[in-house]
Amino acid sequence: MTEPGVAAFPLGAEPSAALPSLPAVRRVADSVHDLLREAIIEGRLTPGSRLSVPVLAQQLSVSRSPVREAVQRLVQEGLATEEPHRGAAVARLRPEELVPLYQIRETLEGLAARLAAEQAGDAELAALRETYEAHASALERGEATRHVALDLAFHAALRSASHNHELQQYLERVQGKIAIAMLGGRPEEWSKQAIVEHHAILDAVLARDPEAAEAAARAHIRRVTADIAALTPPRRRTAKPSP
Repeated sequence: MTEPGVAAFPLGAEPSAALPSLPAVRRVADSVHDLLREAIIEGRLTPGSRLSVPVLAQQLSVSRSPVREAVQRLVQEGLATEEPHRGAAVARLRPEELVPLYQIRETLEGLAARLAAEQAGDAELAALRETYEAHASALERGEATRHVALDLAFHAALRSASHNHELQQYLERVQGKIAIAMLGGRPEEWSKQAIVEHHAILDAVLARDPEAAEAAARAHIRRVTADIAALTPPRRRTAKPSP
């Protein structure tokens, strides 16, 4: 016996032919989530900014339900935190929270670069080169504030060129936290180092050299990890009790 309104299919039958196709319309909650995520990554919503559901619903002219769902997704992704009786706010990330994340990222970014060198198509290589050149031009013009967006765009292009969907998903999960870390770092100093390291990755991928591409990508992330670790305050040693 089936529930009212639910079609019954014979055992072994393929239900796909009997199901209508879904409308090509995005859910409101998905659109709100992407809008807020982009604002956090671009620094328009800074760490500590309150994510009030009523206020956001009014600003975006939507009901509270999709905003609440979007904010909860941000909390699950680690881009926001929720405190009892205070609601959610954009996450404040300490350097010591990011070092383990970057240690994992080193391996994943190295794999992405290796796969990109092996599998990227001409259009993907062109996109990677164009993103690098836009980043370099912005730095030459002194547009250090664009560093984060262009840095993230370069790594996004590299992930896309890897042709590994699962790898892309893993890296995208940490992308937002990485953006918050970069916004809280030393943009001008880090960007000058990053552009040199990105050039090494680009050259290796264009040369179709998987080993060199992986080594360059891992060296880049390893350097960033060391920079973040240097921002971590030293742990205080607890005094041993006297005998």
